[in-house]
Amino acid sequence: MNIQNALADRVTALKASAIREIFKLLGKPGIISFAGGIPSPELFPTKEWGELMKDIFDTEGSKALVYGVTEGYAPLVEIVDDINSKNGVGKDFDRTIITTGAQQGIDLLLKSMINEGDGVICEDPSFIGTLNSIRSYRATLHGVAMDECGIRTDLVEEILKENKIKLIYTIPTFQNPTGITQTVERRKKLLELAEKYDCYILEDNPYGDLRFKGEVVPTIKSMDTNGRVIYVGSFSKTLSPGLRVGFITGHQAIIDRVIVCKQVNDVHTPLINQMLVERYIKNYDFDAHIQKGCDLYGHKCALMLECMDKYFPENVTYTRPEGGIFLWCTVPEGIDTQPIFKECIDNGVAFVPGSTCMVDIEAPSNCFRLNYSTMPDDKIEQGIKIIGEVLAKYV
Repeated sequence: MNIQNALADRVTALKASAIREIFKLLGKPGIISFAGGIPSPELFPTKEWGELMKDIFDTEGSKALVYGVTEGYAPLVEIVDDINSKNGVGKDFDRTIITTGAQQGIDLLLKSMINEGDGVICEDPSFIGTLNSIRSYRATLHGVAMDECGIRTDLVEEILKENKIKLIYTIPTFQNPTGITQTVERRKKLLELAEKYDCYILEDNPYGDLRFKGEVVPTIKSMDTNGRVIYVGSFSKTLSPGLRVGFITGHQAIIDRVIVCKQVNDVHTPLINQMLVERYIKNYDFDAHIQKGCDLYGHKCALMLECMDKYFPENVTYTRPEGGIFLWCTVPEGIDTQPIFKECIDNGVAFVPGSTCMVDIEAPSNCFRLNYSTMPDDKIEQGIKIIGEVLAKYV
């Protein structure tokens, strides 16, 4: 029996998320992991969750455990629309639905819009989850290099001139994996290009609330007057990743198709999870909670950068984020970070090799991603020192 013959062609070439595979290596006692992508567990409002869960089951237990509507729990949709409105997101033609994490929203949007062979532009590097979702629908991926201002819109236009592109995927604020924030000029240009070449933009914004320095930059969606931008957000980075509560806001005609796809996917996002998020925001100081996270990540990011300045070779460069939970390191050209990664694992430290995040995942990469949100201060310094010692052997 040939199991490969049983698999759909569109998934046989997919590789498991290297980040998830890295987690399997982290069972070693005392491992220092800069590989994750989660908020600090010390920020999880576990006491409040317990109070809210008891209250829900005491007052609306039967309601919380039945089927819900696919579009989402109405009081939570209303809260998301209110949050969006304060950020200039959402016009009369837009509609918001709740999804089981932002990842589901992205995948359902791609399922609703992308035909085999359609062109999709994305930042290179980008978020592995979306890259794999795009690959699963057999789209043609066009990776575009970034600089300190975000995606290179001059290169985006070159691709648009020569190819039929349906969608541009971007994480403009505290990008995963680089931590770079796209300038307002680049955001305006990207929207201008989408209008000029008749394509759409998928704006992924899971980290936008986690700013700890610098000035707020308006979302691309807030500039959208024609329904060109579909906007995805999440409560995973501000409340809890395990609840899997996100949302997607876009032109109603597109979101209506997303709803149908969600109906055959999971029917609806678990109602109890939606009720927990809604009641937390309603009954507690959500803004203060977010600010606490910003303060913590600002401290951890500054500490990690200080340690990198101290322990990394001078010809290793890295981004200096103004928010989010990641930064991106680059070693000199011609050096592959996979062997560096393997030696660091042997020495008790993990990070994400750059090839994992690239459009061409088979090509060697001279970059790697570090996460600063989860490790305590002493482990940050210890881990960065170890990475620095390994880097010195290769650089």
